[in-house]
Amino acid sequence: MLVSVDNVSLRYPVYDAAAQSFRHRLVKHATGGRVNVEGSRVKVDALRDLSFTMQEGDRVALMGANGAGKSTLLRVLAGVYPPSEGTVTVSGRVSTMFDISLGMDSEATGWENIKLCGLLWGLSLEECDQHAQSIADFSELGEYLSMPIRTYSAGMRLRLAFAIATTRVPDVFLVDEVIGVGDTSFFQKANARLSEMASSARGLMIALHSEEAQRRICNKGLWIDHGQLMAYGPFDEVAAQYRGHVSNGTAG
Repeated sequence: MLVSVDNVSLRYPVYDAAAQSFRHRLVKHATGGRVNVEGSRVKVDALRDLSFTMQEGDRVALMGANGAGKSTLLRVLAGVYPPSEGTVTVSGRVSTMFDISLGMDSEATGWENIKLCGLLWGLSLEECDQHAQSIADFSELGEYLSMPIRTYSAGMRLRLAFAIATTRVPDVFLVDEVIGVGDTSFFQKANARLSEMASSARGLMIALHSEEAQRRICNKGLWIDHGQLMAYGPFDEVAAQYRGHVSNGTAG
């Protein structure tokens, strides 16, 4: 068993919000979780009693409306958020693709950021040196790598960050949406690398809006709604259930 999620719930309080109805509505809309009021405290149930397992070779597509809890679940699996209740067990090395530009130093050059961010992504100094040229080649930034990245456009920064983040193939790969990282040619290359990583990792869980992209990559689906597990199993079965849910106008 690669990943085990056993009766996991995540809730957090939002203080002094009950008396402010606008903030209450905003919190509910933004989180997608169930919002409960206790005196002057609003409590958001972001995840509620989730249980499932991932086996070696599983490629799981996360399905659900915006705010359903998909990103929250990925962050719980990554250890970013500790669950309020229940346990999460992951076998092997986890790599995430959430905020891939996290940790970049604007005053450092591209080459310096390859080493800095490589270390943050879990590479050793030796591995940073070993992969530096291949990262540079993939980013297609050329001489810009000798310049401080504050001189880069947003797209250039993302290209460098993506090249660094996808250097190492993990055991468990968690992806929260595929990010546009440049022109059409580079975007296609980035997606090809993501597909390669997905195939090489022992397990994958990915949140994508495109069912076509999900079907191309994944063999299982996990549908979550308002932090609650609605269905988990073979991709086509779960996709059909979720599609029917959306068609009935109940997914918003």
